[in-house]
Parts: sequence; C-alpha cells; structure tokens
Amino acid sequence: MDPVKEESSRERGLLHLWRGYSSSVTPERVLLSRPVLQAALGISHGILLAEGGLVYSFGDLTWRQGLRVPPTYPLLESVLSGQCVVSVAAGSFHCGAVTREGAVYMWGENSSGQCGLSERGLVPDASLVSMVDSEAVPPQIIRILEVTCGEQHTLALSTQHEVWAWGSGCQLGLVTSVFPVWRPQKVEHLAGRHVVQVACGGYHSLALVRRFPAQDSQFPRPTATDKCSQCNQLLFSMVDQEDHVIISHSHYCPLGIELADSKPGSCSRSRQASPARQASQSRQASPARQASLAQRHRASACPLSQTVTEDSLTLASHSSGDLLTLVSHVPGQCLNGDLPDQDQPSTLTPYLLPQSTDDTTMASSLSCSLLENYTGALVMEHTLALTGRAASASPFEVNTPLGIGSTSRLCDSSKSEGCIPVAGLCEALSGPVMAYRKTNQEVRLCMEEDSLQGKKCSSLTDILLEEVIEGSRRHSLPPLLSHASPELPGRRSARSRPNVPRKEEVVESLPSLNTEVWSWGRGQEGQLGHGDQLPRLQPLCIKSLNGEEVVKVAAGTHHSLALSAQCQVKTQSPSHSQFPYPIMSKGLRVWDLAAGQSHSVFLADGDCCQPILCYSGQQVSMSRVTEVNRSVCLMGYISSVYGGGQSCLAQADLNVMGFISALHELAAADRKYYCRLRDVNKRVVSPLLKKESVCTVLGQTSSLLFQSLASSYSRLCHLTGQHSVSLTAFLHTDRDVKGLVILKHANTFLDMYKEYCGSVGNFLVMGGFQALMKPSCFGKKFEVLRQLSESSEDKVPLLDLLVLLFYSPMQHIHEYARLLLKLATCFDVSTVEYQRLQEGCSKYEALSLSLGRKRKEAETTNQFWRTYSGKTTDVLRNPQRRLVYESSNKSLTLQNAGRFSVNWFILFNDALIHAQVRVTTPEESFTLIASSAQEKAKWLRAINQAVEAVLTGEGSGPGVPAVSRTASYIFYKDLRLKDASYSGRWLSGKPHGKGIMKWPDGRKFTGTFKQGLEDGYGDGIMPNKILNKSDRYQGHWRDGKMHGFGTYRYATGQVYEGSFHENIRQGHGMLSSGKLIGSSSSVFVGQWLQDKKMGYGVFDDITRGEKYMGLWSDDQRQGSGVVVTQFGLYYEGTFSDNKMMGTGLLVSDDDTAFEGEFSEDWTPNGKGYLSMSNGDSIEGLFSGEWTSGLKITGTYMKPNLYEPDKKQSTRGELGRLAVSPEQKWKAVFSECWSRLGCEAPGQPEERMRAWENIAVTLTTGRRDSPELLSRSQSRVLEKLEVIPQHTGPVTTGGYDVIQRYLTKACETPLHPLGGLLETLVTVYRITYIGVGSNRRLLQQAVEEIRSYLIRIFQLVRFLFPDLPDEGGVIHPDPKGSSETDHHGTGFQYDRLLLPRLYPPLFTLYALDKEREEEVYWDCVLRLNKQPDLGLLAFLGVLPSTKNACFASAVKTLQQISTTFTPSDKLQVIQRTFEELNQEVQALLEGNFLLSMDDLLPLFLYVVLRARMRNLAAEVSLIEDLMDPYLQHGELGLMFTTLKACCFQIQQEKTT
Repeated sequence: MDPVKEESSRERGLLHLWRGYSSSVTPERVLLSRPVLQAALGISHGILLAEGGLVYSFGDLTWRQGLRVPPTYPLLESVLSGQCVVSVAAGSFHCGAVTREGAVYMWGENSSGQCGLSERGLVPDASLVSMVDSEAVPPQIIRILEVTCGEQHTLALSTQHEVWAWGSGCQLGLVTSVFPVWRPQKVEHLAGRHVVQVACGGYHSLALVRRFPAQDSQFPRPTATDKCSQCNQLLFSMVDQEDHVIISHSHYCPLGIELADSKPGSCSRSRQASPARQASQSRQASPARQASLAQRHRASACPLSQTVTEDSLTLASHSSGDLLTLVSHVPGQCLNGDLPDQDQPSTLTPYLLPQSTDDTTMASSLSCSLLENYTGALVMEHTLALTGRAASASPFEVNTPLGIGSTSRLCDSSKSEGCIPVAGLCEALSGPVMAYRKTNQEVRLCMEEDSLQGKKCSSLTDILLEEVIEGSRRHSLPPLLSHASPELPGRRSARSRPNVPRKEEVVESLPSLNTEVWSWGRGQEGQLGHGDQLPRLQPLCIKSLNGEEVVKVAAGTHHSLALSAQCQVKTQSPSHSQFPYPIMSKGLRVWDLAAGQSHSVFLADGDCCQPILCYSGQQVSMSRVTEVNRSVCLMGYISSVYGGGQSCLAQADLNVMGFISALHELAAADRKYYCRLRDVNKRVVSPLLKKESVCTVLGQTSSLLFQSLASSYSRLCHLTGQHSVSLTAFLHTDRDVKGLVILKHANTFLDMYKEYCGSVGNFLVMGGFQALMKPSCFGKKFEVLRQLSESSEDKVPLLDLLVLLFYSPMQHIHEYARLLLKLATCFDVSTVEYQRLQEGCSKYEALSLSLGRKRKEAETTNQFWRTYSGKTTDVLRNPQRRLVYESSNKSLTLQNAGRFSVNWFILFNDALIHAQVRVTTPEESFTLIASSAQEKAKWLRAINQAVEAVLTGEGSGPGVPAVSRTASYIFYKDLRLKDASYSGRWLSGKPHGKGIMKWPDGRKFTGTFKQGLEDGYGDGIMPNKILNKSDRYQGHWRDGKMHGFGTYRYATGQVYEGSFHENIRQGHGMLSSGKLIGSSSSVFVGQWLQDKKMGYGVFDDITRGEKYMGLWSDDQRQGSGVVVTQFGLYYEGTFSDNKMMGTGLLVSDDDTAFEGEFSEDWTPNGKGYLSMSNGDSIEGLFSGEWTSGLKITGTYMKPNLYEPDKKQSTRGELGRLAVSPEQKWKAVFSECWSRLGCEAPGQPEERMRAWENIAVTLTTGRRDSPELLSRSQSRVLEKLEVIPQHTGPVTTGGYDVIQRYLTKACETPLHPLGGLLETLVTVYRITYIGVGSNRRLLQQAVEEIRSYLIRIFQLVRFLFPDLPDEGGVIHPDPKGSSETDHHGTGFQYDRLLLPRLYPPLFTLYALDKEREEEVYWDCVLRLNKQPDLGLLAFLGVLPSTKNACFASAVKTLQQISTTFTPSDKLQVIQRTFEELNQEVQALLEGNFLLSMDDLLPLFLYVVLRARMRNLAAEVSLIEDLMDPYLQHGELGLMFTTLKACCFQIQQEKTT
C-alpha cells in the first residue's frame, strides 16, 4: 500500500469536541478506532459516521431511558451495522441516517412526527422510513441523498434533487393544515427546481437551489394587477414549452394567511414538548433559558396581525424604475458589527466591548442596495448609521476581505468612500428627492409623489416583491421551464447598458455558483431573511442573496448563515438576543461554517496553510468573535466543523508526509486567487465595461476586443470560483488525487487560459491598454491600480501596472504546477497517483512557458507597431498577427533587385511582407538572397517556425513544417478560382484534402479536393440569379465536376437523386417535382442518358393520378408501357411520341376490356375486340371517344344467353404487351456491375479486381461521409473488411460464412450489393404503391421479383463461383457430423428482399383475392359461432378427439401473418401440423399416426378457429414464390392441405 494511504487511514478523521469558548477551554478528543467521515450535533447529543458505514452516538440519549454516553467513548448503533450508511444528521432530539442505496433511517423523539414513523412517541432504535411517492402511477420508491433535522421536523433531499418533509410546523413548506405529518411528503413549491442542499433550523428551513440561465419568452407577461393582494405573487404562472405555453392559476399564498386562524393542527397550534425533551432541557439550560424556551413553546402561533407591530420599514421607488431597499439588522449570535455612534458611520472593528441588552437605543447597520434592473446584480452599496431597534432584515455581509465589497468604484464620479449620508444617496439616484426621518422604533423613506398608500398587506416583502419581480427573474427552474416572474412591461431603464457577459457553468460537473437561497418557516427572529418577521408556509426566494454565489447554507436554532464562493458569510440575526454583535476580523477567508443553538463556528484560511477556527455567539467569559488558536495546532489540519446545542466539533487530519498540508495549501491558494479575480473584476473590468466613454476612446475594433477580453476574464473567474469550491469539497471526501478537477478537466483549464491569454494579447497588440490610460476612462483613480497590483516598486509606470494586472492570472498556472509537484512528492514514483500528478504538473508548466512566450510576442509586436506607426503599417495591423522577424538592418535583399528597390522584409506569423506588399501565395514563387550564410539560416528558421506556429499553434518546434497543412487563401490569378477564398488542407501549393471554397458570386463547395479540383464527396451550392435562390448538389465529384451518385436540389423545387456523369444526369436516377399537394407534382425514377429520360422508367403523375411504367426515349414515352389511373383504368401497349399509339389493351374497373388499335390516349381507332363485364363481346372496327360515343362496325356476341352463370374472361392475357421483367431496371444492375469494375456481367478474370473495388468503396465511404453512417453501420463495415475464404466446393460451414457476409453486405448501402438492394426496394415501392396498387399488376409484380432474384444470384455467383446452381445440393463438412445435405439456391436472397417488398406485394395479392376473401370471411364468422364440440361434430372429426380444442395449434397457425417469405410461412404450417399431431397422439395414448386424410378435418377446425384475414392472398403468395424443390415434399403436402382447407371454406354452403 502507498505510504500516504496507509498512514492517512490511521491519522485522518480525528474529532475534537468542546462546549462554548473561554480562555481555558480545551477541545476533548473523541476516541474511535476508525476514521470519522461525518458528524452531527443536536441539543445534547451527537452522532458520528465512521469508515465502513458504522454509526456511533454520544451524549444524552433521552429516547433510550435517559442513557448518557461520554463523548470519549461513543456508542455503536448496532441496528445500522451492515447498512452501509453514507451520511448522518442530528436534530434537537432525534437523528437520521442515509444508506448508499438511498434509504432513510430515523430514531429519537417522535412526538411531532419528526422521525416519520406514525403512532410512536419515542423511537429508541434506528427504523426505516418509508420513502414512497404515492402520487406517481405506479408508486415509486424515492432514493435520498441526504437528510437534515430541526426541532420538530426533518427534510430530505432526493436523488432527483427534490425536497421531502415530515414532522410539524410551517417550516415543512407543505400545503397542509393538519399536523403532525407522519409520512414524508414532497415540497411541491420547490418541484422542478434543482436543489443542491437543505438545512433545518429550530423552526425554519433553508434550501440552496441551482439557478439556470434565463430564457426569454415570446409570450406577453402578466401585468402588475395579476398579483395576490396578500403575498404580491403572480396569480397566473406561465411555463414555456417547445411549441406551447402552459398557463396555470394554481396560486398558493406563501405568507400563510391560514396562520391568522388558530385552527387545530395548524402551524399556529400550540404544541407541548415531550417528557424526554423537557427533561433534557431542564438539565442543560439555565432558569432564564428554561423560561425563554417555555415561552417560545407557548407562543408558537404566528398570526399576521402580530408580526409587524414592533418594527416596520417602508420602501419608496423613484420614477426611473430602479429600486431602493432599506434593511435593518439587530444584534444576535450571528456575525455583524455594532456601530458605536448612532448617527455617524463607522468602520467595523474586529473586537467590540460588551454592550447591555436593555431597551436603550442601540446602533444598527442599514444596508442600502440599488438593484440593477432585470439582472439582480448589486451596483451600489452604502452604509447608513441610524438609531432604533428594527426588525430582522435581509442577509448582510459579515466577512469583507481587503478590497472585496468596497464601495469605491474605479469610474465613480462620487468622492465618497465606504459610507455616505442619506442626502448624498438621494442625490446619487435619479428621480424625485427623498428624505428620511428617525424615530425610536421606525425608519422610513418617503416620496411625495408616491407614498405607497393603499397597500393591503403590512409586510415589507409585499412591497419589495412588486418591484423586484420586474428586475430579477427566477433562474432556478430548468432551462425549458422559465419561471413566471418576468419583467413587467414598460419598467426597464431607458439608459442603455453594455452587454455584460453572463455567467455560465464552464464545467457542468463542478459545483454551481449560480445559486439562490429559499427559506420558509417561522420568522419572529428574522431568520428567514426576507426583511420582515412574517412566517412563510411555503419556500420563498431570498432575493438579496441572488448573485452572491452562495455555495453552502447553515441554520441554527434561531439564525441562518450563508457562505459564498468569495469566502464571505451572509447572515440573518434574531430580534431578541442576550448577546451583542460579534464580528470577524477583516481579510479572513471563511470556507466552512456551522450553526448551533446560540453560536456559530467558522473555518478560515490563516497566514500559513493550516486553517484557523473562529467562534461567534454565546461565550463563557468573552463577548467578541474569537479565533480559537489555542488548540488548533494540537488538533492538526481541520477539514470540517460542526455545531449543535452549545457544542462545537472539529474534524481534523494529521499531516502525513506533507500530503494534507499540500492539499490545504492548494485549496487556500485557489480561494485567495479567486477573491483577487473577483476584486479586479469588480473594481476594474466591470466599471470599464459599463462606462460609455470607453467605447468612444477605444474605437470599434478595440471595443470588441475589450468585450471579448472581459468575457474571457468573466469565464476564467467563474471557472476558478467553481474550482475553489470543488477543492473545499475535496477536503471533505476521501481525497483521491485522481479526482482533482485540475487533473480530470485539465484540458478545460488549459483551453480557458489559452483563450484568455490570447484575448489579452490581441487587446495589447491593438494598443487597447494605451487607450484605457486616457483620463476619460480611468479618471483620477489610478491609485486603484497600485492597490490591486502586486508589484512592490513605486516607480512602475501605470501602463505597465495595468498590463501586469491583466496578465497576472498567468502566474497562477505556475502555482498549479508547483503545488501538483509538491503533491506528487508525497507518493511513490511507481504509483498511479504520482504519474497523474507529474503529468498534470508537466502540462501546466508547459502552458506557463508557452503563454510566457506568447506574452513576449504580443509585447514585441505592440512595440513594433508603436515604433513604426503610420497609415502603411496600420493596414497590416490586426489582433491575431504577431511579429516574428524583420530586416530593418538590410540583412536580406531581393535577387535581381533594382538600385532603388526597398529591401525591408517583415515576417509575421501569417505573412511575409516585402516593401509593404504581401508576396507569399500559392500562385507565385520568388527567390531571396541573404547577405551571409548565417542570415540565410536565421531567415529560413524564422520562416519555417512561423509556418509551424500557424499550423500547430506553437512556434518553438524544430522549424520543419508538415508537407500537408491547413491554411486559408484568396486566389487572384486562376481563371476558374479567381477571387475565390479557400480554407482547408493543402499539398504542394494546391488544395488537397477536405476544405471549403467560396466564390464572390455566392458559389460554395465544401468537401474533398484533389490537386486543386473537387474530387470525392462534397457539397456544392450554385446560386440561381433568376429565381434568387440556389441550386445545391450533395454527392460525389471527379476532376472538378459532378460525377457519381448524388442529390441535386434545384432552385425550382425539383430534386434529383441518382447518377451523374461530368455534370449531367446519366444512369439511374429519381426526379421529384413539386409537393404531394402541389399543382404539378410528379416523380420519375428510371434511366437517364445525356440529361434525358432514356430506357425503362416509372413516371408517377400525382396531380393527374396516373402512373406510367414503360420505355422512354428523349424524354418521351416510346415503346411498350403500362398506364394505371386512380379510377381503376389499366392500359398496356405501345406508345409513340408520348401517346398511346398502336396495339394495346384497355381494362376498366368493372372488367370491361378493349384490345385493339389506338391513335390517341385512351382513344380506339381500328380493329379491336371489346368484352364486357357480363360476358358479352363485340369484334370489329372502332372509332371515336368513350365519353362522346364509339362508332362500331362489327359482330356482337352473347355466349352466356343460355348459361347466365358462366362468364367469359378477357381474350388477351395481362402483361403480354408490357415490358418484360428482364428489361426493367437494367441501369440499376449495370451500375452495380460498374462499381465492381466490370463493364458487363463479369468474367472470372475480373473477380479479383471486383473485390479490390469493394474494399476501396467501403474505405472511401467511411472516410468521406462518416457523419452519414450510424454506429451499427460502422460496425458492419468493420466486419466486411474480412473476405470469406474457402477452397473447393462449398460445404454447409462455408455456406454459413458466405451467408453471414452477404447478410452484412446487404445491411449497408456503401457495399455494392447493399446499394443495389436499397435501390431495388425503392423502385419497387414507387412502382406498386399509390396508384400502382392495381390488382391487374399482380402478375407483373411477381415476375419482377423473380427477375430480381435471378440477376442478384448472378452477382453472388460471380463473387463466390463455388456456390451451386439454383436448387443445387450443399454437402456437410467432412469433419463433421450428422448434418444432412442442404438444398438451396446458393443464397436465400429472398429473406432480405421480400420483407422490404412485402407491403406493396401483399396489397396486390389482397386486392386480387378480394372477392374470395369476402366469401371466406363470411363463412368463418358463421362457423365460429358454434361451440367447439358442435364445430368438431359438424366437420366429422373422430369421436376420440372431440374433447380437444387444439389451442396451441391455433396460436401457431396465426403466426403465418407475421412472416414475410414463403419458406418462413411454410415453417409455420409445419409447426402447426406438429402441434396438432402431438395433441392427437396424447389423446389416443399411443404412437398411432393419423393419415393426412384423417388430419384434414382437424386442420380445417384449426384454420377456422385461427380466424386469419386474407388467407387466400397468403396461399397465393406462397404458391407463386415458393422454391420448386419444395412442392413435392412434405412441406408441399402440408401447404396443399392448407390450400384445400381455404377452398373448402369458400365452398361451404349455408345450412
């Protein structure tokens, strides 16, 4: 085991306990054999979580018959052993624990239901709490992350980041008036929000909620009149969805009006303490304290009429829409400072003298915050010293490090520092003049024009909400659920503000800094932080903490604490307290805190890396905040503090091999660094960004660069804040260094610093820092730079200080590298931890050196531009350009230069400049002559390094740039590419590889180039100036032209998808025109030649409802063809000049047919034979039109005169005049042969070339269009890289290998066979769907499929010549086994083809057998009305088998409708007979086999009970497409039986 891990397992998790504070207090060591991972304290007890998930208790365990356990020897909670507990919590007199599986165990006092177990006053042992969401359907078990306990209630945070509560009191936040709540219930007011932490006070609750970025809605916002008259919240809420808005009016008043009525069981109901609690309180509290506690229990009711009579505070708004908030603070156990003078402001001091607690006038601090409209950010802070004891107020800042939180602004014109009088404050605000007056109990701001009269609610929050809602939106809902508290219309400030970059979570896995705090419960002591003493039944957001980056909250019995990422503590103080205001020393960075009954304890950074403890609240002999330094060194390195009752608990670790100290040093350094970044951002960056004169001074380019710099600085600051918080949390975990964020997300940090350094360098190069030094930007406040600068020299120029200030974050990268190296020395060099830390150290050190070089380059370039300033050089000046080398000393000259030529060369990182002319282009070359070999080497190295820096981003390499590179260029000589800009890969001075070419006329190509020409897959856009739209082609190119398969979308709306040859359509393709409901919608799929329709094709005229399937020539229908219409007309015959001319056959929907000569579309002209649906016929000469009348000269015949039931069919057979199946889609198969490298059906010598072409096709397809392939297709391509190998005749084993390969090949369109199959499926569906669903096309559809199979098998036999012929025999493997010979067609391609063609094919079968289906189905319905025995008797089944129902056989036969190929359907029939035979044998109790004649009635019964629709169509499909060798075997006999049953059912007479 590693030394650090071995030692730390014995020396970590050490606990020290003490009570209160005095000069003689000595922390008491809690002895455990295992390290302690977590602790919690109640009023008089504590609970510990040790390694291994064991839980221990100590103190007064009143729920166990008054058992007292000393802290030095805690008691093991044996019930929880083996439950793997991960967190614990302690309330006043009860405890909780959470297991790894998310289960909750509670024990202790349960008189108020705080243990979640009904009908039990005391719970002596840990018991499982039922966490079930009963409202879910079905009910779901809730998994819990953590629990927290209060006096009479418990809160739980689920894995879904929802809050669940149980117990008693308004602090539950539930919509109920019946208490106790015995079962956990969800706090619905926080549903949908991402809660990250919860905390329970005595009678109040806190929740830390993550805020999500705001999303503006396009819908109108509710007006101010749509609000509750009591709580001032919106009566209607709107939630933005993707395509609609949800408006809800389910408003519930959060102020809890029900509290005014003292109903039984409500929150205002008086509750008596249990005997156990009374006994514990009597032992530990003084008489005065006991009286106070008793009084609080008696007066637990909190009606609105009694909450604001003591103090009040009124708010006035001015006309600009901004908001002025006055809040007051009252002394208590929280952190704040007393002001010694009543009327004059004073600086808060670390130590104050004790003050009396009588009713004399006490000084209080008033914080005035001007809320910036909409964003909620604080833009002005002042302090007013006023007299009077006021009610509790909004959270105030108690820890103010040097420089942070100062009211001094870099660009403020005000001369005030820190505090200003109210008159000065009024002058600073626009609008009517405000005045103030002081009384003993009241502080009020008045405004003459609007005195806020007529307010129905006496709560200050009521007044605050109405105005704050317009300036601060709720951001804690998920991004798609924008909260319905929007900005009111017409309230935004008219003054334009700069676009301040919004904070965003750089790394989602890091702790969020965009948080807000919600509170609810009792508020008599002001612990809710809403500026009043009102209770809240439901959670309400503390608006004054928005934007404060709160990362942790803690709740004491009557006070609340919030810790921000800036290591500042925000608190709410009680209005009744026996203790004065304590305050912490300035400059302390607090990073952990805890709250007890009447005290708070803090963990802060000290002067060294060892943390220090600070205590505030009830003390034994002192009345000030005290640093607990007496025993800190003896404790070790403290990582966590806990508070509860009157006790404090510290968790510490001993420094083993310097590992713990290195971790604390890393965390403290990052916290200090973040505070500094925030200070600079607050006092320099933000004021400059908001100052309007800065844009004028900088100009447009530099202004944009400064905004980019400010945005990068803000993101860097935010990432650092997240990291500092994560390091603090890291100290509380197992401290596995592999989980350090700067190691796991090293690339994020490196990229962020690179981006920021680039922004600073770009701004420096463009002279932005020199411009900022003008008086209109900084004014006279240059002393701020001296305060923020870390330089100790007084004579450093202010410009250098400003540049140094913005480059200061670069120094922290070296600090990361140093501390990582320090951590690495704590591990053995062979461990994984050492390697990770060493690797991280190398990365950060390399980045530090690289950024140092980039800084030097920027400074050198800036100096160059300042030295050679002028219009000529300003043209070359841009932010990204850096100087590499320049020849001002005449060290480089041009060959054959003239006498007066200029020999000044300037080498930048992206260009070589000669006499202010850029000469480095791929279209030119020139020769330079150096004055010496040394100068030549310098210039060559400088040029190569400049090229390498552009290619790789680093200029410190060997100076040998790659031959193939990525660059951008604008052509100016090449006629084809003139003025075109190219960005992409190059080779030998020409575009080669992937790139983008743009022409000035709007043409654009994105794809692959080869030797300067488009070659491979690409996307081309060609503008159409007439239609003001663009044509677009996506497909393959060759030699700069469209060649191969692609899709062309015309500006007219037409879409062609098919083959191209040198920019024209040639080969197989599909052209779509218009839309389905358009006026000219049509689809053509077929063969093209020289951009015209030629050969076989299908034209679907969607507008006219006609479909043509036949031959074409020069875009005209020419030759044999078939036409079907939506009205049921069918024509087959010859076409000429796009018309029906010559011999043809016309059949109508009622089976009337005419076969003869045609001269126009649908117009007979000449000899013909007309047969009518009733069997009559006419033969002769025909002329005229059908609609206007036919002229007939001929013979009329009525052969059915004496036999009316006998009808004569059409004399000609359908399909006789149509295109033969072998002539269809020849272009499709030709293209497949062409992809294999064969001009015609291949010869044996071309087989090896075919396999090579397949490999090239698959490789280029994966390379050129990886985004078009799914993950499964990519895996299929990998498997196709292995070609099946075999020698000699194909055996069953080799056949299986070949079959698997062909199956995979057909699954990807990149393989020639897969592309062929996909194309055939497409053309078949286009042919036989829609209008093509005509029953007279059935025979042609079947013959077409047979033709597919024959031609496909020809391709397969070419690739695998050893396969037998169709119907041949495949012998088993020689080694093998008992396998019999296999008959097949070489490869069963129908299994892949038929399932895709099945829908249109079976539709044709169903239409053809429609009449037989009606007769069959009527008989099935009639016969199935009989019971089983009756139907069996009717069918003449043997008596011995009449008791069977043959259910399994019926179920098996029904599966025939779920199969697609004839072979699969025959397998279903075979399994049906097997099921039937097994059941019959079981009934006959012997091995007697029934003959097929005996099984026929039973099988007929099974068919009837199966109730299969379209059985006649199924039978016809099997008969037409089944393999010939199966017709005379066992399967053929079984199929004949099914066919006979179908015929028998159709012929069954009604009896």
